[in-house]
Amino acid sequence: MLHGRGEKRELVIAGRPGWLYDEIFERVQRLGLERWVHFIERVPLDDLVALMNGALLLTMPSFYEGFGLPALEAMHCGTPTVVADRASLPEVVGDAGLLIDPDDPATMAGAYERIARDAALREELRAAGRRQAQTFTWERTARQTLAVYEAVLGTSLSA
Repeated sequence: MLHGRGEKRELVIAGRPGWLYDEIFERVQRLGLERWVHFIERVPLDDLVALMNGALLLTMPSFYEGFGLPALEAMHCGTPTVVADRASLPEVVGDAGLLIDPDDPATMAGAYERIARDAALREELRAAGRRQAQTFTWERTARQTLAVYEAVLGTSLSA
């Protein structure tokens, strides 16, 4: 997530470190970016909502995602999203965020800069993200899961 105003932005990386994180920590130190890059392993739910609501954008330049729940949560909060153009992320975000190639740092930086500089785009993505997030409900998930079970079993499980 990017936070801040003006030209200098702070990058907040929230979540448990995964594989290859040592290289990321080392690079941040080597480049002297500790003041601008913050790592937060565990974020309480109330703080997560505040973090999402205060972010300029949420980015997930992932090569693989199981579902992309952080992007959905960000859109629900009205936070613009920039996500990888692969795995589940394009389906989750739809047209409500910017899709980037995670192998192309210049494209990523360009997407972040567009959102940072274009207030109209931010507002468009906020509104579109909220609409997109509303299409994902726990009731819909339960119904679709039940339909899969019924299709596999060849029988109705509904009461």
